[in-house]
Amino acid sequence: MSDTCPRWPRRAAWAALLPLAASALIACSPAAPPEEPVRAVKVMTVRHASLNATQEFAGEVRPRIESRLGFRVAGKLVRREVELGERVKAGQVLARLDPQDYRLATDAAQAQMGAAVTNRDLAAADFKRFKELREQNFISGAELERRDAALKAAQAQVDQAQAQLASQRNQGSYATLVADAAGVVTAVEAEPGQVVSAGLPVVRVAQDGPRDAVFAVPEDKLAMMRQGSAVDVRVWPGQTQLVGRVREVSASADPVTRTYQVKVALEGKQSPPLGATVTVQPKLRSEQRQAAIKLPTSALRQDGQATAVWVLDSQGMTVRSQVVQIATADGNEAVVAAGLQDGQLVVSAGVHVLSPGQKVTIYREKATGTMSSVPQTAVDAAIGTAPSAAGK
Repeated sequence: MSDTCPRWPRRAAWAALLPLAASALIACSPAAPPEEPVRAVKVMTVRHASLNATQEFAGEVRPRIESRLGFRVAGKLVRREVELGERVKAGQVLARLDPQDYRLATDAAQAQMGAAVTNRDLAAADFKRFKELREQNFISGAELERRDAALKAAQAQVDQAQAQLASQRNQGSYATLVADAAGVVTAVEAEPGQVVSAGLPVVRVAQDGPRDAVFAVPEDKLAMMRQGSAVDVRVWPGQTQLVGRVREVSASADPVTRTYQVKVALEGKQSPPLGATVTVQPKLRSEQRQAAIKLPTSALRQDGQATAVWVLDSQGMTVRSQVVQIATADGNEAVVAAGLQDGQLVVSAGVHVLSPGQKVTIYREKATGTMSSVPQTAVDAAIGTAPSAAGK
């Protein structure tokens, strides 16, 4: 029975389904990607500019002369006359040792001096008596010469005893430590009851007079510090401005920090207080100034492991990625060591929304604050105004 059924109804059904299947296939096909928008960007013209190579170093104010005073003899410290931070005058007593041993030594030297004088007087009397006998020819000339030699030996013993007595008196006076010059006590390194050796520092005194700004510089900045060169010094308390000159540069680096100590003589009548924090800024000469390409940090982006910028192709108004090498920072700008040339246009803002080959226009601010697309012929004008745009 099925063989005798007509076939045209089936064909009609398939014909009716074909348009539906075609429309379903069209609906499942991917849509065409939208065109990337043309973005307005700020650009700047790459130019070699003078580096603001000034450096600032932190230091402190120190005295030109700071003496570590100690006793010239050993002994037990029995009294300290000054305290930390106290002002002292020249000749003022700072500390005392126990003088008993030195008094006994002085008394012994005094006794030896008396014995030597007595022997000398006896030898002088003998020589006088034998001289008279020689004049009467009662003794020989050789005997008189022996008495003369004994007198000279006795006189030498007197001279020796006198020198010994003077030395012992000096030793006794060294038991009292006095200030060599007026100044301020900056450190106390021994206390009463302590037995000190000769030369051991007991009190440190910063002498009144010139002041130095002392700071450390790394090895790569040592060339900026030449003896006699001028520097600007700013005292942190009160922001006082001073002028100084490099007085001393260390000949060798510190073994721990590997930096070089620099001392700057402060000029002016008013000296800052000792220990004050200062900021030292060298004044560079013209031959020390360098020219380099500088970019704002907003123009930089990370491209993998490298740093890159967007360079504008003024012919097609598209951007391409350019890898650059950053040498250092100069204020709020980055110093480019390699990767760019003078005259190139670099996108200075909005770098994270761009892609390679993307169409862009140059952004210019109007009085209303709106953006406008600049025609192709305006690129030359943008090159001339790019530095001002980059600084905004």
